[in-house]
Amino acid sequence: MTVTVTVVFELLGAGVLAGVASTVASLASVVSYPVLLALGLPPVSANVTNTVALVFTGAGAAAGSRRELAGQGLRLRRLGLVTVLGGTAGAALLLLTPAAAFQEVAPVLIGAASVLLIVQPMITGLTARPDGERSRLMHAAVFAVAVYVGYFGAAGGVMMLAVLTAMLDQPLARINAVKNVVSGLANAAAAVGFAIFGPVRWAAAAPLAAGFLLGGWIGPALVRRLPARPLRVAIGLGGLILAITLGIRAYR
Repeated sequence: MTVTVTVVFELLGAGVLAGVASTVASLASVVSYPVLLALGLPPVSANVTNTVALVFTGAGAAAGSRRELAGQGLRLRRLGLVTVLGGTAGAALLLLTPAAAFQEVAPVLIGAASVLLIVQPMITGLTARPDGERSRLMHAAVFAVAVYVGYFGAAGGVMMLAVLTAMLDQPLARINAVKNVVSGLANAAAAVGFAIFGPVRWAAAAPLAAGFLLGGWIGPALVRRLPARPLRVAIGLGGLILAITLGIRAYR
């Protein structure tokens, strides 16, 4: 891939859109990953380049979500440790094993998480409880999602939001802010490994990261103004669309 001025602006624009999509709908990879593929990067290189650039979405989202993150410092430290460990494990898994098998199961995981997000309020057993944050099962689920984020990542935010929604008794905007930060930490942990050992295309990662930073900062302001129920459904439907798209690509 030759990075021309035109390509730089394309990546910058894709990063802004993907950053907004990440913080609002947890679907950054719907925009950024296909753009990297369309520009000629091989799948693994596109995946690791996208993950490295996504670190800046987390930074932008944290800066734009200070209102929602207020009073959640202890929660972020607890969940952040879990997601850093999970993201590190996921990155190691990608670098040490073939990606084909996990790419085949990814559409199923994304689809299941999206359905869970849509129907969660109607399932009594999954309604959030005040003690949900201390549940070992929930922490294990957060760790598993963080492994997925570090390994492949597409719609990892949908999965993380689904788990956190069942885990935390908080308004959706505050849960979404936590999701942005802890998913960003999982991405950051994976990005360190990819930066050292992975086939990162830095010429593409830099403009994409700049766009992610701006889009991640803009996104939380939109979340504050959107009603919770339609937002939940929109995120879930977006995840289902991505699952079908990836499924067609994986199983054809």
